[in-house]
Amino acid sequence: MTDETEPRQLLLRADADLPWDDLPTGLATELPADLTDRLRAWILARPPGGFTDRPALRRHVKQGLEVARALAKQLGPAWVVRYRDERHRADKTVCWGCGQLYWSLDAHGTPPHPLHLVVECEYKWHPLRGEGFGDFAPDDPAAALDLSDGLVDDLNRWARDITAAMDTWLTDRDDAALTAAHDRLRDVGRELTERVAREVGPGRTVTYGGVW
Repeated sequence: MTDETEPRQLLLRADADLPWDDLPTGLATELPADLTDRLRAWILARPPGGFTDRPALRRHVKQGLEVARALAKQLGPAWVVRYRDERHRADKTVCWGCGQLYWSLDAHGTPPHPLHLVVECEYKWHPLRGEGFGDFAPDDPAAALDLSDGLVDDLNRWARDITAAMDTWLTDRDDAALTAAHDRLRDVGRELTERVAREVGPGRTVTYGGVW
């Protein structure tokens, strides 16, 4: 009996049929169109008999690795994506979180990257939470979120604004101003939560914890 909790396996190789033939019904059509186009273009770029020009082969292998990383990130921990490096004739596992290559899933161990994210801000805390992480910065490399620079800046600004509002209240004790600031920043936090969810993809869950 197959353990349904075990991740599915997918081998990405250029000398085979298109990889989405191995995906379950429905999942292939749910891949972003740009990722599907990149997969198709990479596979079709390989000459039928293989590469005879080594620089061209190196470029193709590098492009394939970039596609494999994007696919692993999109599919998340429910899938193990392995990439066949045609240049070195080796298969390696691509971590869905950090994008690093490993000889096997066991060699990586349990990924330390948080799966369940909470966008939440508290006085003098970072704007994100994760199991085993506590609060952390949006560009913390250990979390392997790979958020855009704009989103990282906006999350950090949100955290600073909350701390600034509380510092102001500690000085003037203006409850009405603090309430107005919190109401505004709660709305900002909801919008940031939606952006985080879009950028990290379906492999992680993202919830909003509010402003405290």
